[in-house]
Amino acid sequence: MFIDTHCHLTDKYVDGTDGVIARAVNNGVGVMICPTADPADIPAALKLAETHDNIFCTIGIHPEYADVDATKYLTDSVMTHARVVGVGEIGLDYHYNSDNRNQQITLFEQQLEIAKKYALPVAIHTREAEEDTATILTGDVGGVMHCFTSSWNLAKKMLDRGFMFSASGILTFKNADEIRETFSKIPIDRIVIETDAPYCAPVPYRGKVCEPAMVVETARVLAQIHGISMDELETTLVDNVKKLYPKIQI
Repeated sequence: MFIDTHCHLTDKYVDGTDGVIARAVNNGVGVMICPTADPADIPAALKLAETHDNIFCTIGIHPEYADVDATKYLTDSVMTHARVVGVGEIGLDYHYNSDNRNQQITLFEQQLEIAKKYALPVAIHTREAEEDTATILTGDVGGVMHCFTSSWNLAKKMLDRGFMFSASGILTFKNADEIRETFSKIPIDRIVIETDAPYCAPVPYRGKVCEPAMVVETARVLAQIHGISMDELETTLVDNVKKLYPKIQI
C-alpha cells in the first residue's frame, strides 16, 4: 500500500471525490492525507476524513491567505479532532507576492505556535523563501517539507532539524535532475511521497488533472534513485508516514 501524504481533495478542480478515491485504492494507494490551504476548505476536509476510513487531514492556512487570523479557524475542536494528524499546509511563498512578507511570517509563526500547543507535526510550503523558512523553523517543531523542490543547502539544514521531505510528481519531470539529485542524498527513511493533487501530475500524466492514484509514478522514480525495489520502498514509506504523523491509524 502506498500513501499519498498531500492531496487537495477539496479543491475545486477535483472532479468527483468518490471516483478519485476509488481509482486511488484500485492503484494500490490505500491511504490519503488531505491538507487545507484556504480556511474555507476546513469543514469539507474534516467531513471527508470523517466519512472515509482511509482519509486523514492536516489543517492549516496557506500563505496566500496571509491576512487571516489562524486562531479563528484552527480551534481546539478542530486541532484535537481524531482525524487531524498535523498542521498544514503552512509556510511562506514569495513567488507571486513578497510585499506581504511580514503578514506571511506572522501567519506562519502563529500556526507553528498552534502546532506546538497541540503537539502536532507541520507540513511546510516554501517557495522562493528559503532564508526566512530556515530562520523560522529552528527545530522546536517537527514535520515535513511538502513538495520539496528547494536547494540541497536547505535540505541539509532541515535534515539536521529532524524534518522529513516529500517527493511529488515534479520528481519525474524531465528537467528535474537537480531535484532528483537532492532526493538521492536524502536518506530513504526521511522521505514520503505525495501528489499535491490536483496539481503537478507526474510523467506520463503531464497536462492532466493530478489524482492520488498517480503517486505510484513518483514512487517508481524514487525507487530507481535509491536503488531499491518497489516492495521495499512501499514498506519503508508506510513506516515513514507513521513516524511523521503519529496520530494516523493505518
